[in-house]
Amino acid sequence: MQEPTDVKYYPSDEPVRLGLEHYNRGSYGLSQRYFKDAVEKSPKDVTAWIGLAASYDKLRRFDLADQAYAQAIRLGGETVQILNDQGYSYMLRGNLNAARRKFEKAYSLDPGNPVIANNLELLNGSRRFIERPPNNQP
Repeated sequence: MQEPTDVKYYPSDEPVRLGLEHYNRGSYGLSQRYFKDAVEKSPKDVTAWIGLAASYDKLRRFDLADQAYAQAIRLGGETVQILNDQGYSYMLRGNLNAARRKFEKAYSLDPGNPVIANNLELLNGSRRFIERPPNNQP
């Protein structure tokens, strides 16, 4: 039986699959290892770079996450997914202004996206929660 000619195999396919599997299980250390392996095998795999960045976010290695997002943007441009993920990254860091800018840019590209709308709502809730009266007066 002959393989279809339009299906391509990339060396990063298996590590990306395993990275996603571990990420979805909450095993971010393992997902980071698999995504790192994927980008080493296929440096132009945007999905692998995004997965690596998201894994670094969960591990609170924001310096490395920023580098991985930058590489994903160099390869594939500022996509809705990358902008949304960067917004979430900034939200994790407590940089709510930067998070809002990323979410709003993503939302402008895809206004019907429920994930982005939910993240904006979450961000708005976070803002209300942490606002304090001036001079810490009750």
